[in-house]
Amino acid sequence: MKKLSILLTALFFLMAFDLQAADVKNVVSKQVGNRVQFTYDLVGEEREADVTVQLTVPGGDRKTADLHLEGDVGKVKPGRGKVIWWNVLQDFPRGLNSEIAWEITAGGQSFTDTSTGMEFVFVKGGCYEMGDTFGDGQPDEKPVHNVCVNDFYLGKYEVTVRQFRTFVQDTNYRTEAEKGDGCYVWNGSKWEKDGSKSWRSPGFSQDDSQPAVCVSWNDTQAFNDWISRKGGKSYRLPTETEWEYAARSGGKKEKYAGTNSDNGLGDYAWYNANSGSRTHPGGQKRPNGLGLYDMTGNVWEWCQDWYGDKYYSDSPRDNPRGPSSGQYRVLRGGSWVSKPVVVRAALRYGNEPANRNSYLGFRLSLSAP
Repeated sequence: MKKLSILLTALFFLMAFDLQAADVKNVVSKQVGNRVQFTYDLVGEEREADVTVQLTVPGGDRKTADLHLEGDVGKVKPGRGKVIWWNVLQDFPRGLNSEIAWEITAGGQSFTDTSTGMEFVFVKGGCYEMGDTFGDGQPDEKPVHNVCVNDFYLGKYEVTVRQFRTFVQDTNYRTEAEKGDGCYVWNGSKWEKDGSKSWRSPGFSQDDSQPAVCVSWNDTQAFNDWISRKGGKSYRLPTETEWEYAARSGGKKEKYAGTNSDNGLGDYAWYNANSGSRTHPGGQKRPNGLGLYDMTGNVWEWCQDWYGDKYYSDSPRDNPRGPSSGQYRVLRGGSWVSKPVVVRAALRYGNEPANRNSYLGFRLSLSAP
């Protein structure tokens, strides 16, 4: 195998609790036969941290899930002398003769809500260019503007049927679809409202691991109030700015959540070409760079903000929260029925807060202390 030239960087994420954050320290690399060995120290007071690896080679980035790695990667307890092995020839059978930029990251601590089993991923805040960065978007995605968000947590998956059922059984809550005239469903040729349809029966079969749908924005607020009381934390919907930042793997220039590839979209998303006109269980597709699933496709996700088609022209730089009022609430991400152009990470959509449709769902967020 030809000589490998490697550049190393370490990115240190701050912990969001009253603990010393886990830092990656003292990274050393060397080639050992057909493998590359990385040793490092993981220093901090956390019980464990998420250690990820990313390399940049000509042609694009390779993330942890794309690489043949062994050793202390993924969930790692702090300590010295941690070792990661990269089996180079399994990823590049003909060898590799190029300069490689490495990033070994210790992320903040994820956690699981005990009342629902809902998993949350720590998202380190930062600044990014929000909007139509590829030049193929809609007028309401312009102008591209620089915004910053604080650290926060975001649900690893969309809220599931099982989690929503736990809420309903605990509170005897009736959704707006159940109290009103049902939910919009696809009858094979058009959308029509069916009074018998709700999250319990959205027009296609679902199991407990699939995202709850036919849920209005107003319904999500009732769910948020309940889980906040149960879990002792102030859960909420993500802001539109947080959502796009997280979808784009921490504000990267990504067309879809996790990829820029039109041909590779099906590896990351359920959309009109592969969904079979229905939702699918969370986690069956590849996650984006933050370990979040189905940010692109599967179901549209409600955000906390009011929708404003001209809001980007007036948006503040730090932690934008949308207009102070409006007619519609923001939806992001596209769904199982959407074309590729609709599941772009920058695309915006608004709907009335009482609307319920078999492609509408949500995931939760939480501000970091």
